[in-house]
Amino acid sequence: MKSLFHLAIHVTDLDAARGFYGGVLGCVEGRSTDSWVDFDFFGHQLSLHLGKPFEVTRTGKVGTHLVMMPHFGIVLPLDDWFALADRLKQGGIAFDIPPVIRFEGEPGEQRTMFFFDPSGNPIEVKGFKDFDSVFAV
Repeated sequence: MKSLFHLAIHVTDLDAARGFYGGVLGCVEGRSTDSWVDFDFFGHQLSLHLGKPFEVTRTGKVGTHLVMMPHFGIVLPLDDWFALADRLKQGGIAFDIPPVIRFEGEPGEQRTMFFFDPSGNPIEVKGFKDFDSVFAV
């Protein structure tokens, strides 16, 4: 059995969250109550609870970008990253940082994109050709 990552964050509207995480991102819904819902977030457990989301600021300097902090996300194989980027574009998702290549030709070369869920939680999705390069120095 492999380990799973668990993250619990606040959202302001469970129905909007269901539409986004389930409908747009394609995450499968798990257990829920009237105040929270679990999703299979690309093989990991994401618990969305009603409440005030984290305050975020554009303070994370990564390459040439200042990214929203804190944020969460997933690292996908490159083909899956392209498929998700296309689905998000077709779904009319507004990108904070549109799909782009970062660290081109360097160790850790990756594709990345940033967007927000309906409650303003920033999400980053990275794409790698080779997962061995995720921690490359």
